[in-house]
Amino acid sequence: MVKHKKPETNIKAIYKYKRTTSLERPLLGAKVPAGFPSPAQDYIEGTLDLNELLITHPNATFFVKVEGYSMTGAGIQPDDILIVDRSLEARNNKIVIAIVDGELTVKRLKIIDAIYWLVPENPSFESIRIDENIDFIIWGVVTYVIHKV
Repeated sequence: MVKHKKPETNIKAIYKYKRTTSLERPLLGAKVPAGFPSPAQDYIEGTLDLNELLITHPNATFFVKVEGYSMTGAGIQPDDILIVDRSLEARNNKIVIAIVDGELTVKRLKIIDAIYWLVPENPSFESIRIDENIDFIIWGVVTYVIHKV
């Protein structure tokens, strides 16, 4: 029997997506160089609605707030907001929100020889092998990470 530990990364909060207004911001028509400064005002080509860019399936989209360090190698830090689409198929190598024995966690899904694993992106944490003794549901697929720079 595989010994199972409690998931290392829990979800701090879940928020439902509700689109009531658009969130349009200016869109620069040129790529921003990482070296020389460039006056941006001359390059504005229109507006970009962040809701349209980030939310593909509004009725199946949720936001979750991260608590924990097991996904730092994937650029997911504590207090980051994840955009989660519950309508997407959870495939091998996708980052997912899963419920493991009643606890929400975020991990990379690995399917190896028909065995499901929830794999952290931090070597300080162990992978979770999913077997018949574990209550397991994939809740959604992470599509974007929002965090402060």
